[in-house]
Amino acid sequence: MSSPRAVSEHHFTTHDGVSLFYRHWPATQPSRGAVVMFHRGHEHSGRLVHLVDELDLPGFDFFAWDARGHGLSPGERGWSPSFGTSVRDVQTFVEHIRDAHGIALADMAVLAQSVGAVLVSTWAHDYAPPVRCLVLASPAFRVKLYVPFARPGLTLLQKLRGNFFVNSYVKAKFLTHDPVRQASYDSDPLIARAISVNILLGLYEAAERVVADAQAITLPTQLLISGADWVVHHGPQHAFFERLGSTVKEKHVLDGFYHDTLGEKDRAPALARIHDFILRRFAEPASRPDLRNADQHGPSRDEAEALSRPLPALSPRGLYWSAYRASLKLGGLLSEGVALGHRTGFDSGSTLDYVYRNTPAGAGPIGRAIDRNYLDAIGWRGIRQRKLHLEELLRLALQRLQQEGRPQRVLDIAAGHGRYVLEALEGAPRRPDSILLRDFSDINVRDGAALIRAKGLQDTARFEKGDAFDQASVAAVSPRPTVGIVSGLYELFPDNGMVRRSLAGMAQAVEPGGYLLYTGQPWHPQLELIARALTSYRGGEAWVMRRRSQAEMDQLVDEAGFDKLTQRIDEWGIFTVSLARRRPT
Repeated sequence: MSSPRAVSEHHFTTHDGVSLFYRHWPATQPSRGAVVMFHRGHEHSGRLVHLVDELDLPGFDFFAWDARGHGLSPGERGWSPSFGTSVRDVQTFVEHIRDAHGIALADMAVLAQSVGAVLVSTWAHDYAPPVRCLVLASPAFRVKLYVPFARPGLTLLQKLRGNFFVNSYVKAKFLTHDPVRQASYDSDPLIARAISVNILLGLYEAAERVVADAQAITLPTQLLISGADWVVHHGPQHAFFERLGSTVKEKHVLDGFYHDTLGEKDRAPALARIHDFILRRFAEPASRPDLRNADQHGPSRDEAEALSRPLPALSPRGLYWSAYRASLKLGGLLSEGVALGHRTGFDSGSTLDYVYRNTPAGAGPIGRAIDRNYLDAIGWRGIRQRKLHLEELLRLALQRLQQEGRPQRVLDIAAGHGRYVLEALEGAPRRPDSILLRDFSDINVRDGAALIRAKGLQDTARFEKGDAFDQASVAAVSPRPTVGIVSGLYELFPDNGMVRRSLAGMAQAVEPGGYLLYTGQPWHPQLELIARALTSYRGGEAWVMRRRSQAEMDQLVDEAGFDKLTQRIDEWGIFTVSLARRRPT
């Protein structure tokens, strides 16, 4: 085994300006890559120090952070603004390692335990990072809350009292059989005994989503399950493994192990499995399943086909959705938003613009109350967050172009009314050289042109009719853009052939070194409601969506000639916005 390594201490800055602490152990041989480690809930990177030497991987750098509210990182102990914020911190951390230490994501193995393993699983699902492999030890997909009805009780208390903290009931002797680890746990002043209820409930919600949709995770994965775990349930761990979309996956149940899998008394065999798994993954070129034809076969196609099949009219579900559609018709007599959806389609540019404006309207107080409830649906909240993320990344792309001394020419090939583009540019330090908005709908062209006039942008912006799936038409736009945008379009069409043609047109249109903003929808909690109760702008037919995993969407963009740079996603994991750069031709 290698000699104990030197360690250095560092900080990186999160998206919201918080400076988080991490440790770095450089490789003691020519570096082949890195192992990035994520600690359990309540703990910190100091509890993982022993793994650096025990894993016996001298050709790898090691990194370990202290999550927000843990260890030497700032924040109230056991707290983060949200679980989604902590997942985004994972992305920021690996990007920092890439940029500050020169290690590509494809050369990183990620090792995580318990709550850290749920963070990493959610990150792998939502961001589709191209890391070499994942090692997940006792992921806390469902914590054992021994008090009956604890979770609904905590949810109710949070609504009544606001956020509060829950102390861990777990004693060190139920975490590990190792008396040294027990003693260090009990005496460690940096252990955060409490956890914020918003993080505990967010953990449950994210875990349920990720376990249900584990097929979207295609990274090589090793799962270690502690056989005598007092802290978390085994069932979701096994379900997660069975649903994993990776073609390279292995599961090891460690008999007699308590929850602190990586700190158990007789952990050597478990660490040997991790050691071998990482070396085997780095002995082969980085690879991933080809998802570009996922529209032809696979779970998302099967899901969409099932939703497109009519239900027997007199079946319980058939009767339920028939009654739901009737209630929507009734609601449309009072709610302006629901009525607009029935007239133009719930996926139309007009509906989207109404959702963006977020001002309830209807017949009297009851109508406005119905409309408020409609606008507060989880999908529409996600849409509004997507708008904010689009605006953020558009400003970032323009800022990069300005720093590079390049012209700022914006093209959106399916702009709807174009509100998110125009409002993103209102606060920009300088107006782009040109803004070309296109859409296939005459209504959107008309209303988008009116919005340009209302905002006084006629000298810079124009709106024209165009088909976003006509490769030649998109490729021929003039002037040639340095920023291309396609938002909320591909999610409406299951056919990857159409998406590939559109992206090929964008690749021909956008200048080399220019930028592409694109959206995705890897998850949606209301897919059946949308398919069974809402109608599309396409002739009033049922609005059935095929979800694309983020990995699938990124592969289509990569194939077209763009390198993904960064991504945003809402707290619910529904809508993503990504920024990519056109590769040199």
